[in-house]
Amino acid sequence: MNSPSVPVDSSAPSAWEELVTAALLGTDRRTPPGGTPGREAPEALLDAAAAETVRRRAGLRPAGAAQRPPQAPEDPRPALPPAATRRLAMLLSDRPGGSGGGRRGTAPDLVELLPEWLATANHRGFGPRPEVLPALLDAARGRTDLRPAALTFAGPRAVWLARLNPDWRFALRAAPGGSAALPQLEDTAQVEQLWQEGLFAERVALLSAIRAREPDAARELLITTWATERAEDRLMFLDSLRTGLGPQDEPFLERALSDRSRNVRATAAELLSALPSSALAARMAVRAGACVAVDHTGEAPVIGVEAPHECDAGMERDGVVAKAPSGRGERSWWFGQLAEATPLIAWPRRLGGRTPEEIVGLPVADDWQAELHAAWCRAAVRQRDAEWSRALLGSPSASEAGGPGAVSLAERAKLLGTLGPAERAEWVAGFIAAHGLSEAFQLLGVCAVPWAAPLGRSVVDALNIARDAGSYPWSFSGVMGLAERCLDPAEASRLDGLLAVPDEPENASPGAGAYWAEAFQRLVTTLRLRAAMIKELEPLGPPGA
Repeated sequence: MNSPSVPVDSSAPSAWEELVTAALLGTDRRTPPGGTPGREAPEALLDAAAAETVRRRAGLRPAGAAQRPPQAPEDPRPALPPAATRRLAMLLSDRPGGSGGGRRGTAPDLVELLPEWLATANHRGFGPRPEVLPALLDAARGRTDLRPAALTFAGPRAVWLARLNPDWRFALRAAPGGSAALPQLEDTAQVEQLWQEGLFAERVALLSAIRAREPDAARELLITTWATERAEDRLMFLDSLRTGLGPQDEPFLERALSDRSRNVRATAAELLSALPSSALAARMAVRAGACVAVDHTGEAPVIGVEAPHECDAGMERDGVVAKAPSGRGERSWWFGQLAEATPLIAWPRRLGGRTPEEIVGLPVADDWQAELHAAWCRAAVRQRDAEWSRALLGSPSASEAGGPGAVSLAERAKLLGTLGPAERAEWVAGFIAAHGLSEAFQLLGVCAVPWAAPLGRSVVDALNIARDAGSYPWSFSGVMGLAERCLDPAEASRLDGLLAVPDEPENASPGAGAYWAEAFQRLVTTLRLRAAMIKELEPLGPPGA
């Protein structure tokens, strides 16, 4: 007769976990459980591991019957069409790096198509069939970047399953999938009960849902329990206020500047600095304005900088970190934080009514330009100021390849994120046309998917030029991988002419032509697979339609 199993206490480390820890650290640093230190410890560890393996395989000890788990919640969303379910199973069964070598062949990298598949399924409101949930949660367990979309798609049953399998416990802290797990926001009693008694993940999802619809109501709900929340939870809840952030949030955020947690104080200061009309932004503008002025004593106007000589208590309360990182001067560290938190609209008034483009074009004395422009870059990103971003980016064809103010590719990528999708794609297309693909990878990563037609053409043209020049194809593997995931699938027919093995120039890398043909074949195959994948996710029509 079969015996019921003993409930497992997942919070306590098992004997197997202790053995694995001892093996990883070495028996000279960690004595195996039940063993003694010394020369015999390694052998004792192996004996114990063998015995524990047999014990684990032999089954569980008989025990009293465990309580049957509650029934899984219903998911009201329409189920996936059968073809889409089969496609998802295929994507989930793929394993990265399965080719076993550096050459990928012409087969699509299926696991990299999961993010687009999940985004499309979520956008169209589908829910999963129950049989795919375990594989979906396993995939999300191994890839943190998949978790938000995977848990949204998994719906309320993800949390239900996570309570039964400790391998999926990440779902208990991450946002639960979909609004199906939430009460109707008009039901104040249910909302209050979930806020007071729900899991942390459920409370975060509830606060985010309310914030998206009624920002003031979400903030007032948070205030009711703010004093009793843990510091790490206060930080997560505070971060949800980024959605719909407005002047009405200022009094609460000002109080949060005095929070016990340094991270909470820093986040409150960051949010306040994103409100140009806030009192904190005004205080920062006064401090930064005292450090920067236009010097007219020379032949041409120059920006002069006099960094602060101390970080006083008021600056610290407003989010300025007093201790500079290793290798960084204190005064430049303090100044950069002040300039970053200052509303960008304050600088034209301070610097003679000049436009952002004119301000960025002014020389800066005494090697302060990099520090000042980097702070303006961070401010433009934080304040989502497209005009300043354009000024700092400059022309994509500029000889500096990054404009007068951007100090790195990472900064340029962040600045591009403040522009609209079409403008962003146009700027990156111009950058690639002028400078090629060697520095474009980070910039392409911030462009909306699928890529706009001009951007897609510029990428394909640049790859074609690199192929004809006999360049190493593996040098462009990152961009080619992005193209597989981001090119509009409708572009596949335009690429048929690139599938043949080209004639190799005399100075070409040996075998480069075959590699390029293989890479373009994989690109076309992937695009056609994505087109089929998206079509399979189209809603089913009514019977007989």
